[in-house]
Amino acid sequence: MKPRSISLRSSIVAGKVAKKISDLSDLKMPELWLEWDKHFPHRPSAPNRLHMQARLAYRFQELAYGSLPTATRARLADLGELHSKIKVNARPVLGVLPGTTLLREFDGRRYTVTVLSDGRYEYQGQSYKSLSAIAKLITGTQWSGPAFFGITGKKA
Repeated sequence: MKPRSISLRSSIVAGKVAKKISDLSDLKMPELWLEWDKHFPHRPSAPNRLHMQARLAYRFQELAYGSLPTATRARLADLGELHSKIKVNARPVLGVLPGTTLLREFDGRRYTVTVLSDGRYEYQGQSYKSLSAIAKLITGTQWSGPAFFGITGKKA
């Protein structure tokens, strides 16, 4: 008898989820936004009704049945990247370990930057997100931070 009760419970949950998803198309945009705000911390930068409905439908299913395991999501992302017609160049891996000190001489002065454990950079007691920000601060012009500090992205 238990397998039947589990099956009955599953079909009830499935019916409720299907109903919630089908009701999305009947909602007016202000109501759809209310539903969105219940489930997501930020609104999409380019709102599109179909996109919002699809994301909400996925979220309803995720809440009812659970999300995909992390390994499965990573595998799907890898497959998507592999088979996509849109090719994105990966940023070069700088390979600079935390604690590394970068030295640069510029206009007769010596500049020292330390790589922090969180991927940021410390220069003169301040923390910066990028080497380019530090290079711009030093030179007064826009520079590629890795180029300024002589980091090529190639493994040694």
